[in-house]
Amino acid sequence: MAKICFLGAGSTVFAKAVLGDCLHVDCLKDAHIALVDIDPDRLHVSEVMLKNINRTLGAHATVDAYPATDAREALAGANYIVNAIQVGGYEPSTVIDFEIPKKYGLRQTIADTLGIGGIFRALRTIPVMLDYCRIIEDVAQDAWLLNYTNPMGMLTGAILKATGVKTVGLCHSVQGCAGHLCWELGLPNDNLKWKIAGINHQGWLLEISRNGENLYPEIKRRAQLDEYVHKDTVRFELMKRFGYYVTESSEHSSEYVPWFIKSRAPELVERFHIPLDEYPRRCIDQIKGWNGMRDYLLSDQPLEHERGGEYASYIFEAMETGAPFTLGGNVLNKNLITNLPFDACVEVMCVVDRNGVTPTHVGDLPPQCAALTRTNVNVQELAIEAALTRKREHIYHAALLDPHTASELTIDETVAMCDELIEAHGDYLPEYK
Repeated sequence: MAKICFLGAGSTVFAKAVLGDCLHVDCLKDAHIALVDIDPDRLHVSEVMLKNINRTLGAHATVDAYPATDAREALAGANYIVNAIQVGGYEPSTVIDFEIPKKYGLRQTIADTLGIGGIFRALRTIPVMLDYCRIIEDVAQDAWLLNYTNPMGMLTGAILKATGVKTVGLCHSVQGCAGHLCWELGLPNDNLKWKIAGINHQGWLLEISRNGENLYPEIKRRAQLDEYVHKDTVRFELMKRFGYYVTESSEHSSEYVPWFIKSRAPELVERFHIPLDEYPRRCIDQIKGWNGMRDYLLSDQPLEHERGGEYASYIFEAMETGAPFTLGGNVLNKNLITNLPFDACVEVMCVVDRNGVTPTHVGDLPPQCAALTRTNVNVQELAIEAALTRKREHIYHAALLDPHTASELTIDETVAMCDELIEAHGDYLPEYK
């Protein structure tokens, strides 16, 4: 019987997707599932929901809920751990990450992966996850940790550099990239063969074919047509200039580079359809959605669930049965991508079986793609260094090297903004010297 511990189980919809999928897998139907969250109300709702699905599907899992203060008990003996925590939540932390930079003229869209928002989300989250990892090293030494929390590259990289916990970072952007691109350009998306490598949210679609035919020439032709270009404007522009399509959405990608969100050229926001302050809007909608769903879930009416495409249950099944499963995973770069920095957190195709997660060798990225990606890796590596050393100067270094921030603010403005953010986040951050 496998034990699965879910950290951040108050993310009810995501917990349903991951754990509901597990209850469809024969070797996991009798699993012991431990739910952990800091919010007792959300934790209770997720517990009721999962027990309902367990009963409705005729599975035989044991479901227990634990406050975060009892994480050691929840993690003890776990085979698999899913991380979906968000330290600081929408309020106060996400609001702070958007509103203080805005005072300095720095606008953001999502702010969870790179940029000022990504840096400070990492600084809040890494210490909490390292505390969990110390417990895992003590009570669940053989467990695999599946990290779904952003900033993916910074958080997964920090865990792998600073702990011995077996970890892989998982994101939706790789698995849906090729099919979505074909769909939005009106191309058939069956029988696709593709290759992706890079870093999280900036993986490069290096190859894409269908039934042996290279689709890139037609993709690039259609991407410049009026009927399609407005659908994915930033990514299509990057593909036009750099030759390859990137895995993450245009709203994300616009803030990883210095060319699209510019106060001195505000017309670019309209031209490239960039949704400024998009993530706060999504948070508000998600909170409203959860509040509307809460009473229904607590009514305990039978809940159906179909197995979806989330990686987690397929990873657990592969590790339990030995039947291999292929995925895009975030791991340390041990000469996997040979023109990105050694030991940076990269996203490559991996094979999962009873031996765990085995990443595949890529070689060199196209030089222009590697050069752009290194500008993002620089920020990630310095944010990790800041979190691990508690040196304030490395926070400044990460922010100063961020492509979007550097394109908008002076050195003095960037340092002042970081100081204000550190003060505003208060106890959500450890002390920095």
